[in-house]
Amino acid sequence: MPTSPSDPHDLVVIGAGPAGLAATVTAAGFGLRVALVDAAARPGGQFYRQPAPGLGAARPEALHHSWRAFARRTARLDAQVAAGRVHHFAAHHVWAVTRDPAHWTVHAVTGPDGGQGRAEVRARHVLLATGAYERQLPFPGWTVPGVVGAGGAQAMLKAGLVLPGRRIVVAGSGPLLLAVAGSLAAAGATVPVVAEASGYAGYARAPRTLAVNPRKLAEGAGHAVTLLRHGVRLRSRSAVTAVHGTDRVEAVTLTRIDRDWRPVPGTGLRIPCDALAVGHGLVPQLEPATALGCATRRTPDGTWALVLDHQQRTTVDGVWAAGEAGGIGGAELAFVEGEVAAYSIAGRGVHGSLRRRRDRLRRFARTMAAAHAPRPGWTGWLREDTEVCRCEEVTAGRILDAVSGLGARDTRTVKLLTRAGMGWCQGRMCGPAVARLAGGGGPAADRRPLACPVVLGELADGQG
Repeated sequence: MPTSPSDPHDLVVIGAGPAGLAATVTAAGFGLRVALVDAAARPGGQFYRQPAPGLGAARPEALHHSWRAFARRTARLDAQVAAGRVHHFAAHHVWAVTRDPAHWTVHAVTGPDGGQGRAEVRARHVLLATGAYERQLPFPGWTVPGVVGAGGAQAMLKAGLVLPGRRIVVAGSGPLLLAVAGSLAAAGATVPVVAEASGYAGYARAPRTLAVNPRKLAEGAGHAVTLLRHGVRLRSRSAVTAVHGTDRVEAVTLTRIDRDWRPVPGTGLRIPCDALAVGHGLVPQLEPATALGCATRRTPDGTWALVLDHQQRTTVDGVWAAGEAGGIGGAELAFVEGEVAAYSIAGRGVHGSLRRRRDRLRRFARTMAAAHAPRPGWTGWLREDTEVCRCEEVTAGRILDAVSGLGARDTRTVKLLTRAGMGWCQGRMCGPAVARLAGGGGPAADRRPLACPVVLGELADGQG
């Protein structure tokens, strides 16, 4: 049976990361009755993951940036939940959003397989704060145990207080790498090198954007000091092009790459390690939004994000979005966008300082996306036997055969011919790689009727 109250809320917020949390407490502060629906047991999203209470972490804030900004908002959330202004649906996985003439209904399930229970939350307005997931590009050996996502390594540390190894190479592209390397080193790991596939010249080409975002400069300087303190080397224009080991990572090959990310012959360097944390940026999670028909746009780093106006409204009436769904920008921007959206939903004018701060941070996000955008030469890292689709174990050779031998020219045709993208993740991980090998610039924005796996019984009940 549904676990939600039958009375509609003024607003339902999907996602309790920085954007959703800020929007919830701001809207509730204006007197709106808010439902906050989130997959995690506690608010904070991926960025503010916290150790389980049973681990007894003495100072969980030591692993986080801007913890005080998060703590202030969680305190307000607790107060508003206690006052009955916010109904927090924790550990609820949203699988669909539907609309009738009077209100929106958010459908969610609970439990590891979605079969433990369900909820239907009704509201007059919807705010999507669905966050993002990591972008992974394949390379030889990336399936060897000990290779983890850069964000995954940080999540292991923040939520489980564990390290993926003792000597960890950090590689990929984007500012997340610096934060991850600093956290791992501070927690006791040896990080011999951070390999950044791009350079940092893209930031220098936007001096006005840097000048109006001094906090970002200070943040970058802080990362540099941390890496220097722990003896971590930073190599730009470099990438891990092979992992060595069978049952466990034993070493990686670090190779110089050119501006298009093509490996430079003869520059490979073998680095002993027992783990690799790798990631090539983040991809906005858009399934609920695109299922509703919200328009998308291509961002400077090649991903898709929602089209939003200056009040955070999507192109669908009654639906707002904030945070990574509008383009990857980080926690500080997500907090601000959540507040802007709440002002708009409550019918309050957004004051100028808040709007200007949002615009400054959004400009920096665009500069960051352009600076770290993957280049097409990364396919030069692949061998024929490199698995591209891990779920269905489809290699680069099979995909290239489908393209050159069978005439496939897009991800859909490759999928039909090889099963690439037909596994558990449904192409969320391999989609960009398959599209590039098929000769395209990247897959279209995801359009799925279901935002997460859901048991057939739940769908049958919904038809009743």
